[in-house]
Amino acid sequence: MNREDKRQLAADLLDGYPSGPSAPKRATAIALAKAEQARAIILVEGVSDQRAVETLAIRRGRNLEIERVVVLPAGGVHAMGRLLARFGPSEKNLKLAGLCDAAEEPSLWADLTLSGVGSPDSRDGLERLGFFVCVDDLEDELIRAAGADRVLALFESQGDHASFRTLQNQPAWRGRPIESQLRRYLGSGARRKLRYAGLLVGSIELVAIPRPLDAALGAV
Repeated sequence: MNREDKRQLAADLLDGYPSGPSAPKRATAIALAKAEQARAIILVEGVSDQRAVETLAIRRGRNLEIERVVVLPAGGVHAMGRLLARFGPSEKNLKLAGLCDAAEEPSLWADLTLSGVGSPDSRDGLERLGFFVCVDDLEDELIRAAGADRVLALFESQGDHASFRTLQNQPAWRGRPIESQLRRYLGSGARRKLRYAGLLVGSIELVAIPRPLDAALGAV
């Protein structure tokens, strides 16, 4: 696969999602506009998380637009507090759910409490409010669910196998567990992370979809 073919393939896979340096802000703005008419909102940290949830919804046979469910990328967990305050208790008929990384769980607890959405005192309490935690993050969850061999097969299909091997041969990553190498590679570019979020969710059997991802969708 030559460079032009790879560029076209990436563009096709990301059709409908903003691109460029301003993509995160534009994705948030688009989702916020839709949220004004929403029945439910699933708060996620970034656009790749949004793509993962929306891809899973399609696989589950759900039409989020018809259901008036909006997956809202906050632009980082620290922006969730502002969004929880905006769409929280004052919006009595609006259902909220969400997804975050393990490292950001304490911040989410605090934001839920400060916004008046709820006061979780445990992981179970957090989940009762509709919010679920990935360990360590969604990429890690998806890699473990898919298995290294399947991720490598996806790299091959996308023309990324050679560049992944280049990363593996770098002194800092040589000899590291392959799961760590895969996670680093997926996280090393916003477009790559976004592209593979959909590809990985699309490749994993539904019974093996990571629980936090499936549960966040199922909460609304």
